[in-house]
Amino acid sequence: MPSLAVALLIFVHLLAAVVWVGGMVFAHFALRPAAVEVLDPPRRLPLLAAALGRFFRIVAVAVVVIVASGLALIAQVGFARAPVGWHVMLATGLVMAGVFAYIHAVLYPRLKRAVAEAQWPQAAAALDRIRRLVFFNLVLGVVTLAAAVSPRAG
Repeated sequence: MPSLAVALLIFVHLLAAVVWVGGMVFAHFALRPAAVEVLDPPRRLPLLAAALGRFFRIVAVAVVVIVASGLALIAQVGFARAPVGWHVMLATGLVMAGVFAYIHAVLYPRLKRAVAEAQWPQAAAALDRIRRLVFFNLVLGVVTLAAAVSPRAG
């Protein structure tokens, strides 16, 4: 049975993952399609830019929590003795964090700038690139979750 500290690490790790992956599911499959359906670009793009800004602040915290708690959990058993599933989670999680960093540092500022300047085609292009990378991260998130529950996860 895990200690209280280990159980707490697992809890915050999973909570942060649920926030991140769940947020991507909501944004990709609910928010964006609904906004496309009912709003024209001059209203849709500022809404989505504002919503993503809020979501990205939450994800930035979640990424730090996931990486820190994951490394702390691996440190409990040692990297060499960690189950294969943990190594898969680490690899996919780091790729996801890198993709998020690119979205947040490069693409999101492009989107905000284009929205501020009412350059709707450029804003739409930036948002489409973000959408594609969020979907890529969502797929990686599902792979990561599968690794977490695989028989070789520990």
